[in-house]
Amino acid sequence: MTQSDNALDLARHLIACESVTPARGPVFDMLEQMLTPLGFDVHRFIRGEGPEGSEEEAVENLYAIRRGPAGSHHFAFAGHVDVVPPGEGWASGAFTPEIRGDLLYGRGAVDMKGAIACMVAAIADIPAEAGSISFIITGDEEGPALHGTRALINLMRERGDIPGVILVGEPTSVNRLGDMMKIGRRGSINIWLDVGGVQGHVAYPHLADNPLPKLIAILGELDALVLDEGTQWFQPSNLEITEIDVPNRAHNVIPGQAKARISIRFNDLHSGASLSEKVTAIAEKHGGRARPVISGEPFLTPPGVFSKIIADAVKAETGAAPEASTTGGTSDARFLKDIAPVIEFGLVNATMHKTDEAVAIADLDTLSRIYRRVVLATFAED
Repeated sequence: MTQSDNALDLARHLIACESVTPARGPVFDMLEQMLTPLGFDVHRFIRGEGPEGSEEEAVENLYAIRRGPAGSHHFAFAGHVDVVPPGEGWASGAFTPEIRGDLLYGRGAVDMKGAIACMVAAIADIPAEAGSISFIITGDEEGPALHGTRALINLMRERGDIPGVILVGEPTSVNRLGDMMKIGRRGSINIWLDVGGVQGHVAYPHLADNPLPKLIAILGELDALVLDEGTQWFQPSNLEITEIDVPNRAHNVIPGQAKARISIRFNDLHSGASLSEKVTAIAEKHGGRARPVISGEPFLTPPGVFSKIIADAVKAETGAAPEASTTGGTSDARFLKDIAPVIEFGLVNATMHKTDEAVAIADLDTLSRIYRRVVLATFAED
């Protein structure tokens, strides 16, 4: 890689590295080749390697930093090079980047190898004397997110490399590049529900204990909950029933067990712990059990200097400022917010996770310029 490579070239190189989550190896080799000539000190490590046959798989992570003068600002880019499985029906190979018309096709084009390419292109001609720049890149964002960004944060804390601000390159734009940035996210929790019973013949119900009426009562009460009406920056919390499982293949058998799963996306009026307690109480009232797994707590980076810098950069390049939003799913920003103010801003998300994922070539160039403006404006802050 050379400083003359533009975002399109870099994106094509990254897309060509097959990296279905959890990502390891070639895609990190490629990113290291991009960053090393630019003066970055690159650290790569693997976490989560489990015994053969276990569900736990090894995840690779990369932390790279180019230090500026002592006391200068530290700006961090964050993102992921793992992608979701390509699926079937691509017009061309999912990992064979192809230009057709004004678009670049390939898995990861927008989520989010394209944005990482823009980050690298953006800082290629920014001198080291301007300030410190780091890259926080995981191979485990699209997966369980157990051994990725959280492990990177631990490394940064051990090294004392805590940035002043972090920009995550998730595809936040909706209809056109630059129309939305994420200044926060709702929290996420999944809760597995289990109701035990006694299996028996349907003609002799007195000899059995059907768990389904209990599960129905639990789900009915949960579905009727109105958690809140939303807040200034967050939409209302919502609880969704996402799975019901009754392992029963016979029509004349009362099942001995019934299971379900719910998912809650919640705003800052709640915590994962408070919702876990609420759901557990309802489950136990009807004779069931609940197993909560909290994926992340809600967070907000209040509008201020950092969001204004991003908005001004977007307006300078596109003519319109982005909407500050907290909508959508979760991202690794839920971990990064623990160490620094974090905002997400990136490409148009219309084709992410879809067959024939594609990015407008012009958007790659524009996003590179926006990112460059953001870094320089941050370094210029008193």
